[in-house]
Amino acid sequence: MDILLSTIVILASVLLIFVVYIQNPKGGGLSSDFGSPSQLGGVQKTTEFIDKATWGLATVIVLASVIMTVRQPRAPKPVEQKQQTEQPGQQGQNPAGQGNTQNNK
Repeated sequence: MDILLSTIVILASVLLIFVVYIQNPKGGGLSSDFGSPSQLGGVQKTTEFIDKATWGLATVIVLASVIMTVRQPRAPKPVEQKQQTEQPGQQGQNPAGQGNTQNNK
């Protein structure tokens, strides 16, 4: 499943690069090449398609990345290390009534 999601992210990323490359922020790009200004619908529909493709591909990348992150196995809690760190602390503490009798004299 992770290989499939990784492949989807890679393909969507490559397609997103092409879609963004087609766009031109100054009004040019691919949409300006589709006919003369007398055409009313052609340029607007192309711009809407490119805009929707950009947002759609970005959404696919984000969702697939979140799904892959959630699916990752969690690291086991270090139970052994916790016990090892508690033992030296317990050895250094002397319960009341026990311990070095030289300090009590």
